[in-house]
Amino acid sequence: MTPQLQTRYVFTITANIGEVTSVGDIGSGVRRIIPITGGEVKGEGISGKVCAFGADFQIIRPNELIELEAKYAFETDDGAVVYVENKGLRFGPVDLLQKLKRGEPVDPSLIYFRTVPKFETGHPKYRWLMEHLFIGSAARHADRVVIDVHQVL
Repeated sequence: MTPQLQTRYVFTITANIGEVTSVGDIGSGVRRIIPITGGEVKGEGISGKVCAFGADFQIIRPNELIELEAKYAFETDDGAVVYVENKGLRFGPVDLLQKLKRGEPVDPSLIYFRTVPKFETGHPKYRWLMEHLFIGSAARHADRVVIDVHQVL
């Protein structure tokens, strides 16, 4: 018998976002690029700021399934820099996804938005981020994305 999977909440990333740039229809969907302009990281034992660089690279499939791949970094309050690659999916009723695109509020519980963040850092205090798997539950707002990060135990 293998160990039972469990998760525990570790921190929240709030990534502020800028204006969407659309590359257009690339044949398999619409490619979009959304800059990450800052934000914060808060949790027990870890806090800091999201660096004002990086972006979320998305493909919106014809059925409105959105594949996301964000690359950015955050700096902890004690000076560690952590690089983040965060892949995920966002999906829900088409009318609600279109409201999100227009910047209108949508109840996050009505949208499936999950991510798999991967972290890299040379700081010994935060090496544990590279030694575990994580899953994120996220919500898109007009000016930010909020991700509750859970460690898979």
